[in-house]
Amino acid sequence: MKTHDLLAIGLMTFALFLGAGNLIFPPSLGLEAGTNLFPAMVGFLITAVGLPALTLVVLGRLSSTQNLTNPLPKWLARAFWILLFTAIGPAFGMPRAITVAYEIGIRPFVNSDHLLLFSIIFSAVTLLLAFKPGHLVDYIGKVMTPLLILMLVALACAAIFSPLGVPQAPSFDYQQDAITHGLIQGYMTMDAIAAVGFGWVIIQAINAKGITEPRAVANTAFKVAIIYAVLMTGCYVAMGYVGATSAPVAANATNGGEILAKYVAGQFGIYGQWLLATIIVMACLTTTVGLTNACAEYYKQTFKTRFPVTAIIVVTLTGIIANLGLEQILAVSLPAILVLCPVAIALVLTSVVLPSLTLSNTSFTHVVVLFTALLFGGIDALNILEKTPDNIHSLFLQALPLYNAHASWLLPCLLILGGSYLKAIKKPLPVDMIN
Repeated sequence: MKTHDLLAIGLMTFALFLGAGNLIFPPSLGLEAGTNLFPAMVGFLITAVGLPALTLVVLGRLSSTQNLTNPLPKWLARAFWILLFTAIGPAFGMPRAITVAYEIGIRPFVNSDHLLLFSIIFSAVTLLLAFKPGHLVDYIGKVMTPLLILMLVALACAAIFSPLGVPQAPSFDYQQDAITHGLIQGYMTMDAIAAVGFGWVIIQAINAKGITEPRAVANTAFKVAIIYAVLMTGCYVAMGYVGATSAPVAANATNGGEILAKYVAGQFGIYGQWLLATIIVMACLTTTVGLTNACAEYYKQTFKTRFPVTAIIVVTLTGIIANLGLEQILAVSLPAILVLCPVAIALVLTSVVLPSLTLSNTSFTHVVVLFTALLFGGIDALNILEKTPDNIHSLFLQALPLYNAHASWLLPCLLILGGSYLKAIKKPLPVDMIN
């Protein structure tokens, strides 16, 4: 693959992940971590960048995203993908992108509610860009992403060379366990589950450049993951530093969006507000275009549906649901996202530890790991949503490792994988494999 094509796919991958949430989390972390920004950011990057990058590498090694669930029974694999694309697509991820783009990018400049009109325009532009999936790399990787990066660089340079303040003393959470708290915040970006969905778009983009041989796909996906990781790390570090130096203007801010808004207003005045609005709207647009392509590509490959028809249905549902409001979207769909995320990560880890093409007992292990992640992921979801009864919550705090880090699913899944791996390497290879 030519260098400029590889770079374009890497830039597209970065843009697909760079939604409004990715811009909002780091400033909030930076403000709270203060002088402990460095250890907090290290923890944050491990889970917010490391997990998605690992997922992209694994999917590249599998050559096809669908191979991630091939060892599962057909009905279970399809149920997983349908739930995943419904959750990150029209049920949650895409409507949230529209509402966040409106709340941060448009609402500060208007006096009345124009969400319906904005969602119609936003959805139409999404469809326009998504209708030609073969040109996705050109639209996003070669045009939109460079512009987005330039705007982020302008914001980062202002924070570095003309900061509004200096990092303050860390909040209580970041005084002793800054790395651990950063790990939790990075995990909560849920980009690992997005990586599973975006894998359909990225591998399709690699194939479109003539790369179809499995080893070549794996090597290209690895390079794409490196480009994504470098760019996303730079973005997170810059936004974290913005938050850490924003105390004079955003000391009482309640979320990262408010921190960013106050920072750019203090740094650039009205021009800063327009800059932030443009960044947010473009970041959300690249995300909705990528998710539309991922959803439509899955249904096209699995159910032989026509790409344009599926894309229209997905975007139409997105526009309708977006007008229900962000709070309602979160209340209904967030539990599903919180449960699906550990399931997706567990399947990725299973593919790393137990390659499905060489181990005969992999299918059984995949099923056991999936339901284990589903069970403990449900427990973690109830904890995050603060729905666990107090007495049971106290019991889990004492009995479940990593429960307080919202990752009680991890150790049981790793134990199952470790046992299956040891059993597999002790089992003699079949005669046909030896020959």
